[in-house]
Amino acid sequence: MAIHLYKTSTPGTRNGAVDSQVKSNPRNNLIYGQHRCGKGRNARGIITARHRGGDHKRLYRKIDFRRNEKDIYGRIVTIEYDPNRNAYICLIHYGDGEKRYILHPRGAIIGDTIVSGTEVPIKMGNALPLSAV
Repeated sequence: MAIHLYKTSTPGTRNGAVDSQVKSNPRNNLIYGQHRCGKGRNARGIITARHRGGDHKRLYRKIDFRRNEKDIYGRIVTIEYDPNRNAYICLIHYGDGEKRYILHPRGAIIGDTIVSGTEVPIKMGNALPLSAV
């Protein structure tokens, strides 16, 4: 993974870095919007608590935590930034044509293959049940 370091021109760009593999445009069928009307507003929508400004709209990505595509190989296509959590996420294209997001396994790069099931090898990105470990 190539990391681009910024040259400091203002105090806000000091110690800035961007990962070149990380994309930011999510798949439209794997996201949904969340209604965020809080921020110190009352029932009429008027701000009653001070210093509660607007925020950028964050769309929620549907993450596959269950990994129930058994014995179907998938390929990591993109590594993306998720604004709702600290971890990066990966877009996986499975062999049967399905696309899902998973949490990015540390050390996995674009093009790696992953699989979940009971008789899969123990390596980074694969998912096994606890009884098979």
